[in-house]
Amino acid sequence: MSVTKMNSLQAVNAALHQAMAGDDKIIVLGEDIADPEGGGVTGTTAGLSTKFGAERVRSTPISEQAIVGAAIGAALAGYKPVAEIMLMNFTTVAMDMIFNHAAKLRFMSGGQTSVPITIRTLTGAGWQTAGQHADHLEGWYAHAAGIKVVAPSNPADYKGLLLSCIDDPDPCIFIESAGSLFVPAEVDDDQGPIPLGKAKVVQEGTDLTIVTWSSQTVRAQMALPALAEAGISAELIDLRTVSPWDRETVLASVEKTGRLLVAHEAVRDFGPGAEIAATVAEEMFAKLKAPVRRLGAPKCPVPFAKVLEDAYIVQPDQMVAAAKVLMA
Repeated sequence: MSVTKMNSLQAVNAALHQAMAGDDKIIVLGEDIADPEGGGVTGTTAGLSTKFGAERVRSTPISEQAIVGAAIGAALAGYKPVAEIMLMNFTTVAMDMIFNHAAKLRFMSGGQTSVPITIRTLTGAGWQTAGQHADHLEGWYAHAAGIKVVAPSNPADYKGLLLSCIDDPDPCIFIESAGSLFVPAEVDDDQGPIPLGKAKVVQEGTDLTIVTWSSQTVRAQMALPALAEAGISAELIDLRTVSPWDRETVLASVEKTGRLLVAHEAVRDFGPGAEIAATVAEEMFAKLKAPVRRLGAPKCPVPFAKVLEDAYIVQPDQMVAAAKVLMA
């Protein structure tokens, strides 16, 4: 089995090439995604228009509503569109299209039609892009019936999960996060789809369960050596899919460890971690050795100043400190 070392942006590009080569119904649309316009703001669509042509890879006007609306229409006509919304904050401009049309058409048609679109979008603090460019909004989309929300943390998962999103019959939001884009890893050249809704146990442990996803998984892995040095055996779960989330894997882990820490880059208040914490509290209360703890961003826009931005993001030392409180 041959492997290639790549970062997550390159993994997205590889997934798009692989999917489009295998299915001529897959089309890609978004701002500046074709090669004459630079192959995307981060290069994730580079080479696609040259290989597959301008009919299947279309640079669009700067109109998020038009991009998502066109993708929905193409999906209803039998295509599998991949729509790139440059930054996650900009998906809010197309919220009516996403929530009231893409997410609901299967329900409102009595199951007669589906909307197999994938919306790729970039977000995450760490690049000093500030309050209108870096919010993690997965909780917004996870709250909506009819949408799958996917947030990978490493190149292999970026490739495999994107392939699954593209082939899924329902709308998928595929979140590419700044903190996970440039960490290289080996990816099998024949990496196929990874099932949606299935978490990955990154490290097994017996004292404490840590549940996280996206860029926060990278930071959680940075905390593991300090936890081991403190004598804490941590089980790290990368959720990978925020909705539907893998309840079975999380509950089985908490049953073993008796302690749960949920950490995400999204704002803590009303965040996805609250759903996980509530479910564990409801179903595993007798097994818990300590109250569930949550870590997330403060309830404010992402700061621009580097020192404030660093304080906004949940850092590895905060996870270590929270784990020690749980163990106490």
